[in-house]
Amino acid sequence: MTGEIDRETVAHVARLARLELSDDEIELFTGQLAAVLEYAEAIQQLDTSAVPPMSHPLPLQNVLRADVHVPSLPRSRVLEQAPVVEDDRFRVPRIVGEGT
Repeated sequence: MTGEIDRETVAHVARLARLELSDDEIELFTGQLAAVLEYAEAIQQLDTSAVPPMSHPLPLQNVLRADVHVPSLPRSRVLEQAPVVEDDRFRVPRIVGEGT
């Protein structure tokens, strides 16, 4: 890393994220953020030239079922479950501001 994380940087990031942090929290997060960035820098130093690029660490397969046509429930059976039916359809409350 080219610079060290300081209290002002943590306070600035907190302001950008609209977080209110106490002085104790800024002190705590300064140390934690520095540790995270040191770890990221250590990982960045690893030689990954022999590692092929990948989008996912595990092999993926299509897990979708076959698209099989099956008959749906009869309209009369579905409408039996409705609290209110009108003209062979579900009757629902009017939405405010729509229609008369």
